Formats: sequence, C-alpha cells, structure tokens
Amino acid sequence: MKNERILQSMHSKTVLIFMLLVLLVMQIIGVYFVRQLETTLKDNFKTSIHDKEHLLDYYIQEQLTKERTEDDLPLEVELRSLLQDYRTEDILEVKVIDGQSLKILGTSDANNQHLVGQKSTDTRIMRVIATGQTDDQEFIDRDNGNRIWVLSTAITKNGQVIGAIDFVANIENVYKQMREINHIFITGTGIALIVTIIVGYLLANAITKPIRDMRKQAIALSRGNYSRKVKIYGNDEIGQLANTFNNLTKKLQEAQSTTESERRKLSSVLSFMTDGVIATDRRGRVILINDQAAKMLDVSRETILSTPIVEVLDLEDEYTFEELISETDNVILNYSTETTPYILRANFSVIQRETGFVNGLIAVLHDITEQEKIDMERREFVANVSHELRTPLTTMRSYLEALSDGAWKDEEIAPYFLNVTQTETERMIRLVNDLLQLSKMDSKDYRLSKEWVDLVAFYNQIIDRFEMTKDQNVSFERKLSEESILLEIDPDKITQVIDNIISNALKYSPEGGLVTFRLKELEGEVIFSVTDQGMGIPKGNLERIFGRFYRVDKARTRKLGGTGLGLAIAKEMVEAHNGRIWARSIEGKGTTIFFSLPYNKDEEDDWN
Repeated sequence: MKNERILQSMHSKTVLIFMLLVLLVMQIIGVYFVRQLETTLKDNFKTSIHDKEHLLDYYIQEQLTKERTEDDLPLEVELRSLLQDYRTEDILEVKVIDGQSLKILGTSDANNQHLVGQKSTDTRIMRVIATGQTDDQEFIDRDNGNRIWVLSTAITKNGQVIGAIDFVANIENVYKQMREINHIFITGTGIALIVTIIVGYLLANAITKPIRDMRKQAIALSRGNYSRKVKIYGNDEIGQLANTFNNLTKKLQEAQSTTESERRKLSSVLSFMTDGVIATDRRGRVILINDQAAKMLDVSRETILSTPIVEVLDLEDEYTFEELISETDNVILNYSTETTPYILRANFSVIQRETGFVNGLIAVLHDITEQEKIDMERREFVANVSHELRTPLTTMRSYLEALSDGAWKDEEIAPYFLNVTQTETERMIRLVNDLLQLSKMDSKDYRLSKEWVDLVAFYNQIIDRFEMTKDQNVSFERKLSEESILLEIDPDKITQVIDNIISNALKYSPEGGLVTFRLKELEGEVIFSVTDQGMGIPKGNLERIFGRFYRVDKARTRKLGGTGLGLAIAKEMVEAHNGRIWARSIEGKGTTIFFSLPYNKDEEDDWN
C-alpha cells in the first residue's frame, strides 16, 4: 500500500516522467547516432579499402602489362613484394588472380604462399573476371567469429579484363569501435538518468511543495480549520494559485462564520419558539423538528427523522404530501381524548427555488387548546348570561303584563306579583354586580387593599354574623386554631370569599344539618374549610364548580336566588392572594370547600 501511495504521488510521477522523457530522448538519439555512426565508420572503412585497391590496381596493372627482360625479377616475386606493403591490421589478405588462367599470381598472407600458381575456384572471382564488375560481401569467419568484408575488383586494360584483385578486410574493428561507443553511450545515459533523477527530484519538489501545502490546507479546511495559510514561494502561476487559495480560505472562513452564526440564531429561535416547527425534504420526509414540535406531538426527535410528515401529523387518511403542498388554509389537528382536550393548528409553507422546483415543506404548529377552550367558555358564558337574564325578564314581563291587564286591582294577587317582580329585579342586579366584579378582577388594573388581620377573630366574626341571621335549622361547629394567626390580606375580598362559600353551604344543607368551619396552620400556608351535609357533588363535576354559572341543582339555586357566580368570584379572589381553592365531596353525604393562603411565620413575628 505504501509503495502504491508513493507511486501515486505527484512528486514521484513528476520525477518518473522526467526520467522517462530523458531515457526516451537518449534512446532516440542513441539509435539515430549509432546507426549513423555505424554507417559512417563502415563507409570510411570501405572507402579506405577502395582507395588502396585503386592504388594497388594501378601498380598491378603495370606489372601485368610490363615487357619483362632477363634482368627483371619474376612477376610473382615483384607481386609478393608489392603486396607485403598492404599487410595491415585491417587488411587480412590481398590476392592477385590472372584474368586468363585464373591462377593466383600472389598473396599478402605468408601462410597462403603455397596457393600461388594454383587456379582459383572461387565463383565470386570468376564472376568478377567474367563481368568486369566489382563485387563485395560481408560474412562471419567460421574460425574466430569475426566479421570479414571481401572486396573483389577486375583489373582492366584498354577495356579488357586482365586480372582481379581480391581484398579480405577485417571489418570487425569497426564493430568493436561501435560496441565501445555503445558502452560509452549507455554509461552516459545512465549518468544522465542519475542527474535527471536528482534534478527532477529537486524540480518536482519545487513544483509540488506548494501543491502539497495546498493539499494539506484543503484537508484542514474539510475539517473546519481555517487558521492555516499556504506559503507563497513565488509570483508564478503556482504562487498566484496559492494566493488565490488563501483568499478563498479567508472567504470560506467568513462564510462559515456567517453560516454558523445564522445557524446558531436559527437553532436558538427554533429552540425557544413557543410554536412547533417541522421541515421536510422534497419527498415529504422530516429533516428537522424543534423541541417544541416534538413535545407537542409527543415524539422523539431521533425516531421521527426521515418519517413522512403526513404520518407524523396523523393525516394519512385525509391528505397526501402533494395535497399539503397546495394547501393554503390552516389544518386543525384534533388530538383530544374523552377527558383531555388537545387541539393544534398547522400552517404550511412551501420551500421553492426561483425556478419553482419544490425543495420541501415547513409546518408551523400552534397549540390552540386554550384558545378553543376560552372560545368555548366565552360562548358558554354568553349563553349562560343570556339565559340568566332571560329567565327573570320573562318572569317580570309575564307578571307586568298580568298587572297591566287588570291584576293590579286584585288586592290579593297584585302584591304577590309585585313581590315576584321585585325579587327578580334584585336577582338581575346581583347578577350584573357579580359580572362587573368578575370583569374588574379580570382586568390588569385590579388591586388589593391589604392589611394585617387576625384570621381566627376575622373568621369567627363572619361565622357569628351568619349564625345570627340564618333562618334555617342548621347547626354550626367551629374547629379553629386557639392561637392567633396574623396574615396580611384584603379583608373585604376574603370576607366575600367566605360569604360565598358559607352561603352555598347553607343553601344546600338539609333541615337539622351541620356546617363545620375549620382553620388550620400548616407549613407555609393556612387553610380555611367549610363542610356541609348537603346532597354532595358528583365526582366528575368537582373541577367545574368553580366555573362561571355552574350549578349542581340549577332549579334549586335559582329558587334560592343564586347567580352561579359565587364560587367563580371566590376562586378569582383567592388566586389574587396567591392562594388556591378546591373541593372534596361525597355524593349524598356533603361537600367541603377548602381555600389556602400563603403564610410565613417569620413575617408575623417581624410585624409584631
């Protein structure tokens, strides 16, 4: 793996390319040079032999055509003397053959002197003498393996062939020189390759070092490190590239910083939004969901990713993803159960490119449970107010019409009709006063007028007042603290709270019943309670008794002049004191209404 990595590096490839280029150039030059040199050396060699042949041809022609006297040496002796001068390292043997008899007249080789006077049987010599043309051949000597070049030429006189000269030359020296030159060339090529590798390495290092730096910088960039800078080694193309790369790194750092800042802002906005946000890809699969949306839908962010949004919102039976994209109105998601209402409103926004291509969908979820609950309560409140006002007004209208028709003349009926009309009028006044008081308590300008009060004495005074004015056969039992409990309250408001609770207890207590009053001091709070022995409240309605216009027995309450707002007013006043109010009841046995007020013993000691 390591060797493969080295060969794949740009540095090694550059050196290898330089080396191959030099080797290729040297080979091309070598082939051309060697061939040309071989041709030149061989041509020079053959030219020198031809020159010697021409000179020898002139001398032998004189000897063969010369008129010999008795004083002259024999032809063979003169030829031998003449041929001895041509005995050199390059010329192995020179023979002279007679043109008429084909006899060997002379040879330069001392070892072949016995051939002088014998007839030559060499067909090549016969062909040269017969045709008068020059013939040359190159072959390998079987004895020593050397290359030999044989040149045979005709000796002519006045156009007639009078003989032939046969040169046997040792051309092996030429090839030996070529081998020496090739060896020198190979050695030079090797030296050139070594120099090329060294120079190529240095040159490749100079070229690839900035590129390696940029590669390291690119790797660092991919890992989010923007602090590195590429060193600029010059103002050439690579230097300009390095400078551009540094500028790109700076811009990427700025863009990454901006993107990260925007991402953090978006993440912060999504995290602290009271609404849920869900984003999908173009296939409708969830790619982003904030904590609020996960909480609203009661799902885990990890498990919900890549899930179709119609499945997440439980809309498979009503919508497809394509239909949600084209949906312009909000969609109500009702997840209510029999006991707990839970309603969400979903608004959808399509993510589109400038070309109109849909990239995804964003769904914003709003919890409208409280809003729906308030709207429902408002509608119920309006209906109850309308009903509560319509009932006495209808009664009054009926009695007034009867009076106007002449019933006022009846001394027995007229006073009764007027009494009923007066009672209904007072009931409407109480209803309107209670509504005004609730409206005032709902406003932001509502203030309490607090003062320090002994709760035990305060509670006893209220009970005493009711005990003196009650017209029912109902007994009172007090279980109050024996020690004083000092607390800062608004006496008028707490009086009204206790009045409303006691009034309800008396209304629903049977003849001979018992109403029990308790006041207990606990850790951090004091608790008031009023217990009656009335008909009780169904368990499912306990939480509703503090609602506006709620009555357990509506007919009885109206008969007794109740408006259905007493406990609602009591709840508002207790909560204005940072307290709480609740009820316990056993149907058929009675009801206990509790309310608590914050109490700190240390504050009482400081006041004392």
